Amino acid sequence: MYLAVNVVGLVIFLVLGWLLSKDRSNIKWKAVGVMVVVNLVLAWFLTSFSIGRTIVDVAAKGFNELVSVAYTGIAFALPSMVNVKQMDWFVQVLLPILMIVPLFDILTYIGVLPWIIKWLGRGLSKLTGQPRFESFFAVEMMFLGNTEALAVSSLQLKQMKAQRNLTIAMMSMSCVTASIVGSYTQMMPAAYILTAIPINVINALIVTSMLNPVTVTEEEDTIATMSGSATAADAEENKEAAKKEPFFSFLGDSILGAGRLILIIAANVIAFVALAALIDKVLGWVTPWLSLEHILGIVMYPFAWLMGLPVNDAFQFAQFMGEKLVTNEFVVMGKVTKTIGTAAFSPHYRAVLTVFVTSFANFSTVGMIIGAFKGLVDKEKNDVIAGNVLYMLLSGILVSLLSAAMVGMFVW
Repeated sequence: MYLAVNVVGLVIFLVLGWLLSKDRSNIKWKAVGVMVVVNLVLAWFLTSFSIGRTIVDVAAKGFNELVSVAYTGIAFALPSMVNVKQMDWFVQVLLPILMIVPLFDILTYIGVLPWIIKWLGRGLSKLTGQPRFESFFAVEMMFLGNTEALAVSSLQLKQMKAQRNLTIAMMSMSCVTASIVGSYTQMMPAAYILTAIPINVINALIVTSMLNPVTVTEEEDTIATMSGSATAADAEENKEAAKKEPFFSFLGDSILGAGRLILIIAANVIAFVALAALIDKVLGWVTPWLSLEHILGIVMYPFAWLMGLPVNDAFQFAQFMGEKLVTNEFVVMGKVTKTIGTAAFSPHYRAVLTVFVTSFANFSTVGMIIGAFKGLVDKEKNDVIAGNVLYMLLSGILVSLLSAAMVGMFVW
């Protein structure tokens, strides 16, 4: 029964994408169908086949090894905070970013990451039939994060029409940054975190092609040469002309950037948790049982139930879903990290919750994306994006719902 509900839920989420589309008649159903089948096969392969599970397990162990190496540096500076029975969340989850972010930046500096992005983007474009830049951007987000991918795509964004810029803004709601995955794997099941990432990439293309279908002509389906991006690797003259920053200067900037990222995440988590507690206290004055979690649980319950969960689990999941959208994924991960691997969560519940929270889709991300576009494109294009905030949030939510439903179908 629960599997049937899960399948129906997946269909309903796709129907919602059609109902809320800006231009239903222009949806390319063949491309959508191909992408849905590809993603279902990918979810099935990564969760149900021994070779798929092995790939995910190896990747998870790789990230865990990176984090372990990072603890060596942390222990050198702060031994009293590392050599303990239970590390504080800040030390265990955030401080490893100081090593992992520079590592990914080094891979970009020496050209490895741009090369990977270039070929994955080309393959994704051929497989899904989506415009070249949208496919490249989806892969760039997977490695670089939303604002970083936008920054290196500034030339392309300036050349594209406003509606394609909106597509990119909507896609930016659904990513996670590879350099922060190590932090996620310390809090949630690593296998499902790493399964969610490629599933989210294709679902971002599915959802945006339904909510905001845009016709891209052959003349428009081009890639501008962008400094630091995957496509810059194609331009030999750009390689010769580009003057690289000295390595250690570059590395110093990267480490400082990682430090700023840690402070931003910590500040957001502290502020959001405290504000949520304040709201709960105010609501408690109205009636003792009323809380932000209860309100969010009621609003999100129908979507949670469509994941194929028992009533009690569905209501709890709905609360986590709503809280994640209002605050961020770290708040929810921090709440369940000690129990997610226990019998308190069934395998299916564990999978759908982990996949759902593996994205940046929340209210604060909307502000970050609008702010990024404000500095990259003209006022006309920025006004189009700012005027579609609800579509941006809807896109992020639908991608998370689709990804959780797809992975959940194969984990019981």
